[in-house]
Amino acid sequence: MSNHQSIFSPRYFALSIGIILSVMAVGFEGLSVTTIAPSIAGDLNGIDLFGWIFSTYLLAQIIGTLVVGRIIDRKGPAAPFTYALLLFIVGLIAAATASDMYMMILARAMQGLGAGAMMTCVYTAISLSYPDELRAKILGAFGTAYVLPSMLGPYVAGLIADQWSWRFVFWGILPILIVSALLSLPAFRKLKTQGTQGEKGAAATWMALLLTVGTGILLVGLSKLPTITGFVLAIIGLVLMVYPLRKLLPKGTLAMRRGMPAILATRGLFFAAYTSTQNFLVLALIDVKGITPSQAGLIVASAALSWCVIAYLQGRWDSADQGRGRHTRIILGVLLLAIGIAFVFWVPVVTVAVAVIGQIIAGIGIGLAHPISGVVAFSQTGEEGVGKTSANLQFADSFTPGVVIGIGGSILVVCQAAGMSMQAALTVTMGFHLLLIVMSLLASTRITPATESNRASLQTSGLKNK
Repeated sequence: MSNHQSIFSPRYFALSIGIILSVMAVGFEGLSVTTIAPSIAGDLNGIDLFGWIFSTYLLAQIIGTLVVGRIIDRKGPAAPFTYALLLFIVGLIAAATASDMYMMILARAMQGLGAGAMMTCVYTAISLSYPDELRAKILGAFGTAYVLPSMLGPYVAGLIADQWSWRFVFWGILPILIVSALLSLPAFRKLKTQGTQGEKGAAATWMALLLTVGTGILLVGLSKLPTITGFVLAIIGLVLMVYPLRKLLPKGTLAMRRGMPAILATRGLFFAAYTSTQNFLVLALIDVKGITPSQAGLIVASAALSWCVIAYLQGRWDSADQGRGRHTRIILGVLLLAIGIAFVFWVPVVTVAVAVIGQIIAGIGIGLAHPISGVVAFSQTGEEGVGKTSANLQFADSFTPGVVIGIGGSILVVCQAAGMSMQAALTVTMGFHLLLIVMSLLASTRITPATESNRASLQTSGLKNK
């Protein structure tokens, strides 16, 4: 046990730092683009293509995430991680030197492919390299590394864009990725999977492409609501998405079946609700409450701060109870997320104090539920399926929030088209997030696999009979 006490012990140091830097680079880039996107679209004369700066990244990320998971299970994570890193770097350089909006959109596609594949490889490395008792700690550090940029990223990116140019934001991320590669690639080369065939790579790739097309059509449809064309496209997109989702995710995920399907349903729903709430809370604070963007950013950052603190502490709690309280901590985390979102649900009564309290509670909730749901997923996965589980976790973290934010935006537009005020429309949108959290809470009660549940009930009945 002494060799396993710290993720920064000599055995794990290089890989841990490499993982943290990779995650920080991807997180910083994603959040920075939110701040500099208006400047990009203005400079490149592409305001009409503004939304595709984000949508292209999301759609490419779906392919990168789902396809690489199957490759990892057949060939290991070293080669996919190397190619993903190179693709992300090329995407950064292409964005930094983009001369028009179409080149920028292509650059964002490369970044999305690279980021999706990189994060899937990172999850795989965590599963294969760290013992169970350290996974809660490294996943806590993973979460902290991803959320820390939300405190400083937008502000720093805005400062760079104001003082120099938005192009320097992309250039500035390159050194971080190069250091990450130097530290983590040697460790990645040592990692081996069982090399199982599983699903045919070509079939999985086609399913991922069909899901991407369906998601793209859905997002376009949502952006055109409440027109008839928007409704038709949204329905077509949803229909195209259902079949590949059922094929690519563990059987029963959409129905919240007990075990792994329930873990992924829980994680996808609570992470989407949290991320989307952050976006629309900022909108509510700025447009409705008249708070400055920097003040709104600080309020939202309070959730990131409590997330970081709890993500660190829960690694210690997991060691203390040897993982016995994991299921309870997930349920408690989702419940706290529900309370945090409920604080900002009724937009007309939200004040700065109420928003900060809600954000701190939500941060505690996600700090509990997010790392531990990953630990539980890996604990239910054999070595032969670690790539697929890694892809599913990354998919829950990226795909579901992207779609939910799109749906939230369409709810806002439809409500305003129906004559509702911005305040009322935002309240309806927050209500949608609360509904997702309630569904996540329901799914979280089904995380324990059926076999374990049956075994527990048999043991209880046996004790009663005695």
